[in-house]
Amino acid sequence: MKTTALILAGGRGSRMGEVDKGLQLFKGQPMVAHVIERLFPQCDELIINANRNLDTYAAFGHRVIPDAIDGFAGPLAGLHTGMAHATHPWIVTAPCDSPFLPRDLVARLRTGIEDAGADLAVAKTFDQPHPVFCLARTSLAPHLHEFLASGQRKIDKWYATLKVVEVPFDDQEAAFANINTVEELRTMESTSLAADERR
Repeated sequence: MKTTALILAGGRGSRMGEVDKGLQLFKGQPMVAHVIERLFPQCDELIINANRNLDTYAAFGHRVIPDAIDGFAGPLAGLHTGMAHATHPWIVTAPCDSPFLPRDLVARLRTGIEDAGADLAVAKTFDQPHPVFCLARTSLAPHLHEFLASGQRKIDKWYATLKVVEVPFDDQEAAFANINTVEELRTMESTSLAADERR
């Protein structure tokens, strides 16, 4: 199952003072670098969806594609762009602000989607789904285009139109922690550095 990885780095970063979150330093490297390091080995190619600092993102060695829809339209706009540019029949998404994402994310989502015969698989920890961690068929692109063209933007509403399977990751709940504020960035950095020192 050939898969394109798509890192979603096209948001405003409004809760972090409208900075480009993927480029904020975490343990000495931009957050997006941590996501690339974990996600790229699981896939056959990687694309970064970004709407600012395109040259900076391109320096990581992967294609950088901005949203086709103006105005920071959210993760579905990024997925829409990723589907249009992916060279493989499957696409997996992850946000740029989740530096601990599972190293077996794609394998487990793939198993879930195959077992259920679904269109899209979403990671879930206990009763909490994580809709921006998904594996989907790129053939859904025309359907997503119509949804976005109707003015809809909510990811849950689009998922409700598909056959979706939720894949449990209860054993890796901390892997889905994302960093939304400067305070969270500093706290998580201090905690993870302390954990590294204990290893």
